[in-house]
Amino acid sequence: MDNKNRIVQYGLGPIGNKITQYLLERDSVQIVGAIDSDPTKLNLDIGELAGSSSAYGVRITGDPKTLLSKVDADIVVLTTTSSLENIKPQILEIVSFGVNIVSTCEELSHPWLTNPKTADEIDVAAKMNDVSVLATGINPGFLMDFLPLAMTGICRNVKKVTVERIQNAQFRRIPFQKKIGAGLTVEQFNDRVKEGTLRHVGLTESIHMIAHKIGWKLDKTEDIIDPVIATEKVTTDELTIEPGKATGVSQTGRGYIENKEVITLIFKATVGESNPRDRIIIEGTPDIDMTIKDGINGDIATCAITANAIPAVIKAPAGLKTMANIETISYSC
Repeated sequence: MDNKNRIVQYGLGPIGNKITQYLLERDSVQIVGAIDSDPTKLNLDIGELAGSSSAYGVRITGDPKTLLSKVDADIVVLTTTSSLENIKPQILEIVSFGVNIVSTCEELSHPWLTNPKTADEIDVAAKMNDVSVLATGINPGFLMDFLPLAMTGICRNVKKVTVERIQNAQFRRIPFQKKIGAGLTVEQFNDRVKEGTLRHVGLTESIHMIAHKIGWKLDKTEDIIDPVIATEKVTTDELTIEPGKATGVSQTGRGYIENKEVITLIFKATVGESNPRDRIIIEGTPDIDMTIKDGINGDIATCAITANAIPAVIKAPAGLKTMANIETISYSC
């Protein structure tokens, strides 16, 4: 099919590989290249790495510059890091070849206030090369920013937005369980918070996306991280957590106007959470209280929204985009 969207995948860890699986199911896309820095993955077939029963015919390279200069790609699916500074050189190199980007980098989801210099640099580079760049995912990108914004569309006025994302991490991948500190002592947990290696990345970006779209000018934001402590032994197939150790993380982001809390984002992920849910509460006219029972699986949804965003990113006007200013994303086969 001549009208297939031609894709390069850049970053083939757990999320990248799951996105490969989703892309291989679709007739509307063609993977034309694959990039990863892990030497153990070089020259492997991307389909076989993703668990396909047969080779796809695209082998992984560690040389993005050479690959991008050779292939005719519409878009790069970039799943390498959560850090804006670490991903910036990759983005600038990709857009220099005139290729669009959809990324799962949390800090790229709305960087205009958290890192305006880098945001402007990426935006200018994208416009100069007539391509668009979008970061998305389940959170940030949808559940704690775009979806509550969409729900305010039926409100006459809005006084406060509260979002709860409460997850049972028992059903998430092991790297995610480690990321939230499951099994650590309180001292180990707090040390990792101080190091900046234990936190859910993106709450501040989600706060700014909501505030910017509504038109609120925040005076300050805060992001508070605490361990959730086991009161009894928690046992899974891969992990045993003794009483007194962390089962996961509780993180709260807040946005204020004149010392009044107008945005509250509550992220909690623990192994063995008894009441998982995604909930949006809007205080306004009308009041809204919407709950997704049991919550949304983050791995599945992040990979799905990234794959589903491809057509919208390719068609978008040039520049750095957010989920609040791009065409509505939906499933597309």
